[in-house]
Order: sequence, then structure tokens, then C-alpha cells
Amino acid sequence: MNIKPLTDVLSVSPQIAIAELPAIKAQGFRSIICNRPDGEDAGQPSFEDVSAAAKAEGLEVVWQPVVRVSDEDAQAFAQSLAELPAPTLAYCRSGTRCSTLWALSQAASGAMSTNEILAATSAAGYDLSGMAQKLSGQA
Repeated sequence: MNIKPLTDVLSVSPQIAIAELPAIKAQGFRSIICNRPDGEDAGQPSFEDVSAAAKAEGLEVVWQPVVRVSDEDAQAFAQSLAELPAPTLAYCRSGTRCSTLWALSQAASGAMSTNEILAATSAAGYDLSGMAQKLSGQA
């Protein structure tokens, strides 16, 4: 597992394996958001399989497949975060899509400055500096 915290209540990661779900639960996560469409890569577990295994561990799960990140996707991501029990693990192919959704949601809500958002994503290993203008509302 390659789980990277963005905040105290949200971490992101690349694709998780079904066998990792007990360890994810043991790390204290209470919910999962999957931002990956089924069939994106060969051998990727289906959301249905991940969801069933996660629910068996007592985790709440939301599927929000995203191909091209939009402001609407970021709003839906923020709504899921607000409704799900924390802490939450969000995953996609690499974690970048989840980080981008979070960054846009934080910028839209005004909860964090652009510099704070970029510092959090950078600390987690995701360089979103190319989005600085959009995050600051200048794009």
C-alpha cells in the first residue's frame, strides 16, 4: 500500500488490492472513495468486488468514477467527504485524480489557500503546481 495523507481526515492512494482491505481498516479508515472507472487497466479489481470486500470489513464505500476531472466532480467529491465517516481513503490509478478532486473542492470552498493546498498535495507526493491559477480562481 502506498497511502499518503492530505489531511487528518483524508488520505489518497493508487489502486488498492482487495487483500489490503483488512490492513486499511486496521489503519483506522472508516470509508473509501473510488474515483476509478472499472476497466481502466487490465487486471484492475472491479468496484463491485472492492466494495463487497470493504463492506465486509465494516467500511463505507462510494464509487465516483472520474475520467476527466471537472468542477462538478470536485463538488461531488466534497459532498461524499462531508457525508462519509472519517477518516476516508480515496483511490484511483495513481492517487493524482483524488488529489486533484480534493484540491479543487478545497479551493472552491475557500477552506484553504492555494499555497496550503499545493503544500499538502506536494507533501503527499503529488505535484499540482500546474493548477495554481485554477485553484486561485484565476483560470
